[in-house]
Amino acid sequence: MKTQKKWQFWVLFAFLVTGGAVVKGWERVGEAHVERQSLSNFPTQLGAWQQLGLDTRFDAATESVLGADDYLSRNYSTADGKGANFYVGYYASQRGGASYHSPLNCLPGAGWTMNDPAVIQITPAGGGAPFEANRYIIQNGDARQLLIYWYQGRGRMVASEYWGKIYTVMDSVSRRRSDGAMVRVIVPFVGSEDEALQRGTELAALAAPQLPGFIPN
Repeated sequence: MKTQKKWQFWVLFAFLVTGGAVVKGWERVGEAHVERQSLSNFPTQLGAWQQLGLDTRFDAATESVLGADDYLSRNYSTADGKGANFYVGYYASQRGGASYHSPLNCLPGAGWTMNDPAVIQITPAGGGAPFEANRYIIQNGDARQLLIYWYQGRGRMVASEYWGKIYTVMDSVSRRRSDGAMVRVIVPFVGSEDEALQRGTELAALAAPQLPGFIPN
């Protein structure tokens, strides 16, 4: 019995020493470099959706709080005049404390209430595995909008911020990468909730196949 316990102790000790050495070594080397395009080059047309106006650039104070290495905030519209806002905030590394800002924290602080939470499936246009995204009805005064968002990075698209953080830690150790993004679609209510959901999921599905060039797998 004592021999077995001694053996288990030394295995655990060796594992901890090796793991610590690997982590320290990778911290010294730094994160792996990944090639990507600037989000300013994201397609201006997605199916029937066409860019409307110029990309939005935030003021310096907002950008400082956001802490993103690259971001895109763009309005799209269809021929019938119905629009949506598409946002991506990309972080090249999340090791130093910079990380995507959850709408659960940002929107209420800006006066929005978040109601009727649900998890929906997005099926990328042209094929690809469906993935889960969050869906909320948000309201500020008389303004009501549909919100869809998910976390993406290193080949994963997830609705859960909790699992997004876990995968970031795992990939930081196994792949020397912690890059990732939050992707968000907001659709103003023009008709019914079902119509807003249909438009929001359509835009998300069309954007999804384009994103790996900007949020590397």
